[in-house]
Amino acid sequence: MLRRKTRRVQGAEESAGGAFDDPLDAAQERRVRAVLALGGVPQTDLPDGVQQVRLRLLERAASGAQAPRDVSAWAAVVASNLAMDWHRARRRQERIGERLASLRPPEHTGGDSGEETKVLSLAVAQGLDELPDAQRQILVLRFYADLPVRGIAEELGIPEGTVKSRLHSAVRALRTRLHEDEVV
Repeated sequence: MLRRKTRRVQGAEESAGGAFDDPLDAAQERRVRAVLALGGVPQTDLPDGVQQVRLRLLERAASGAQAPRDVSAWAAVVASNLAMDWHRARRRQERIGERLASLRPPEHTGGDSGEETKVLSLAVAQGLDELPDAQRQILVLRFYADLPVRGIAEELGIPEGTVKSRLHSAVRALRTRLHEDEVV
């Protein structure tokens, strides 16, 4: 039955109601939710995780690949991988927060209110928006994606010295902007 559903999705045309057939049945969706929840994904992110599994199944069908033998097992594996990805992204965000916190002068670390953190976050986002594309790209890859200089150079196909130069210029420009706005 699941293969039939997947085949219908592959050659699917919109039905009279304007929607495509769902590649996951109710039992499979519950299993995906359970795998995500057991993997530590918060309740609020579970619907997004289920949608990601659906999307990957639809992408697989659209690419012409054969439907998995056991869609339920395939969906559970994909859900497990999504849960691991969620944890990696959360750890990456925590490291970014730690790095940003370490850039603050010591007098600001003690009694930070949530409002001060929001103001700093908004100021950093605005400062990033105002940087030239090349500098913003380097900053994001270094501090948000947590790539080393060598990795950035390889990804962008530019020399490490160029990466270092752009990174230095971007950090200096962002720091200047934050001081001008009296955020730090």
